[in-house]
Amino acid sequence: MELPRPSEEALTHSARLTDIIHQAIALEQGVIPFARFMELALYAPGLGYYSAGARKFGAEGDFVTAPELGGGFAYALAHAGAGILAQLEGEGVWFEIGAGTGALAEKTLKYLKQLDRLPAHYWILEPSADLRERQHKHLQASLPTELFARCVWLDAPPENPWQGVLVANEVIDALPATRFIKEEGEVFEECVALDAKQQFARVMRPADALVSGAVRHLERYLQREFEAGYCSELLPQLPYWIQAVAGTMRRGGLLFIDYGYPRSEYYLPERHDGTLVCHYRHRAHGDYFVWPGLQDLTASVDFTALAEAGTSAGFQLAGYCSQSSFLLANGLTEYIATYENGMDEITRYREGQMVKKLILPGEMGERFQFMGFAKGVDFSTAFAQGDLSYRL
Repeated sequence: MELPRPSEEALTHSARLTDIIHQAIALEQGVIPFARFMELALYAPGLGYYSAGARKFGAEGDFVTAPELGGGFAYALAHAGAGILAQLEGEGVWFEIGAGTGALAEKTLKYLKQLDRLPAHYWILEPSADLRERQHKHLQASLPTELFARCVWLDAPPENPWQGVLVANEVIDALPATRFIKEEGEVFEECVALDAKQQFARVMRPADALVSGAVRHLERYLQREFEAGYCSELLPQLPYWIQAVAGTMRRGGLLFIDYGYPRSEYYLPERHDGTLVCHYRHRAHGDYFVWPGLQDLTASVDFTALAEAGTSAGFQLAGYCSQSSFLLANGLTEYIATYENGMDEITRYREGQMVKKLILPGEMGERFQFMGFAKGVDFSTAFAQGDLSYRL
């Protein structure tokens, strides 16, 4: 696929990040794990895709996320989360990881106010300084003073006990993924080196005990060995990440939204080159070495691995379903009736088109999945329609 050429300013930016990655490779005797390459490409301070200032979301960016598609997505999340906040003794907080443009925070707070379930605080954990600034400006301009005062940006996950709701929308797919390959019965890890022309090159080296053990765990679960040459991704750090962001939650619920599959579908024999994909100006492609810092790198989520990580962190699996099922079970029908009665014809049409994108199978409805966990509360009713936990 031919990609639109970036501006000279953007290319200069990418060249700076490329130099940083070259230095990292040199420091590691000429080779780094792919996960380290992905980490630098996405999160290198001031230069990585999510750390720098390029516009990422919406029609002018590289992709559109659900919170930008009208109010139905946030309405359903607020409806589901309000049920958790109602069960907590004392005040709870709402904790969003990776808040993007701030659109979800804005709409969620407004709907929670309508439901009379405002949290004491709306925490945002955002690794990008640029996005933090944009979120701050957007929320300050779009929220009443009373609601904006509840917004708090965190520099790190909370260290003290807390209770409430944690939401991570399209976060896990952007965690640096480990790429593995099976050859002659052995597990190898995909790494990045430099070729004779100082260009990034894909190389393999024997996997360490953590990666090898994780691959053997997958094979035991699947009751088959991966075929020779089979390559895919995994997140051996996922249990530690869940513990880091939610380990201090005393009571409440976790909600993860992302695209992916249960394990039996993620590692199908025909999916022999994994799920890694790059996004650049609404084009999906497979060249993850082109223009570091200017494109998104993402891998689908193994929802069985997420279920394992959440339960090992002390949470109960509350449910797992498609985005369509979750939204319809948590007030989307009511939301549709509201906008149909309260908007002019043009606005009503636009909102209707956005709802279709959220729930139709050919759009986001089946491709995106919701998974919830609970501790000391009942969160199962949010997954009452179309629960797919049996597929995990």
